[in-house]
Amino acid sequence: MALKRLDLDEVWWLVSPQNPLKPVRGMAPFNARLASAKALAAARPGIKVSALEASLGTAFTCDTVAALQRRFPHTRFVFLMGGDNLAQLPRWRDWPEFVARVPLAVFDRPQTALRALAGKAPRRFARARVASWAARGLAEMKSPAWTFFHTRLDPHSATDIRQRRSRPPGKPKEQTTVTQLSARRRKSAATDAASVTALPARRRRKAPPAVPAAQDLLGRIVQRLEDGKAEDIVTIDLAGKTLIADYMVIASGRSARQVTALTDHLLDMLPKRFRASVEGKAQGDWVLIDAGDVIVHLFRPEIRAHYNLEKMWGSAFPEPEAARS
Repeated sequence: MALKRLDLDEVWWLVSPQNPLKPVRGMAPFNARLASAKALAAARPGIKVSALEASLGTAFTCDTVAALQRRFPHTRFVFLMGGDNLAQLPRWRDWPEFVARVPLAVFDRPQTALRALAGKAPRRFARARVASWAARGLAEMKSPAWTFFHTRLDPHSATDIRQRRSRPPGKPKEQTTVTQLSARRRKSAATDAASVTALPARRRRKAPPAVPAAQDLLGRIVQRLEDGKAEDIVTIDLAGKTLIADYMVIASGRSARQVTALTDHLLDMLPKRFRASVEGKAQGDWVLIDAGDVIVHLFRPEIRAHYNLEKMWGSAFPEPEAARS
């Protein structure tokens, strides 16, 4: 995604000897991680795996980037990171110098978007933010410059992978247990069939509720927001702009209480089998509802004016006064 969205020549995957913010315990040896990274990148010619940080002897990202820029003075770099790293960026050594040294491209991670974008680093460098649709030339921009991509969320986590690999393999007797259980179930097949036949006819005919199509879902969401007295409802067609969804809806509530009420109003409208991801409901300043084909942002007016998502996504909605001041 970075190669395409940022128009990069290559992505350099620098395998770190040891992240200063992570414990050494449970971490695979450096050579094993390097070999694993090379195996993953073998089928992707645009990604180059390197042990350069180990040869440089740098332990902190700011020092690594400075060394790379000295060694490759004619190369324009963009630093790629996840939203979880943006949230904890103030914990990095010399982080303001780091942001001022190299453009950043941040990719969304599960449960981190609101915390990351409302953090200390984005607030300090708010004027340096570049709209995602204009980020193709990020490598040529003068630092500080950064962008945030609202992408489809990848649930994989390095911590979870390490935990799964550390679990002992299943014991042989578990297979025996499954076989015995299957045998008992086969013996009772006739009884089970009779029980199903005895179910009331109305239960057999009842089909699970279907998830509505994108346009139908969009119309129902907008109608529900209008019923809840939401203000300044804007719909943005995301076709050709991103793969995360088909539509984005942005609306305002007059207070945190109304934003929370609008959130509950929308969640009650969605089919029972539909699992929507919700962030920010506890605060009520900015609530993000990921309903699959439609993403909904609910703001208090001053928070909406500060982030001005309409401008970032190219909507014709007029720029709020607070955002221009």
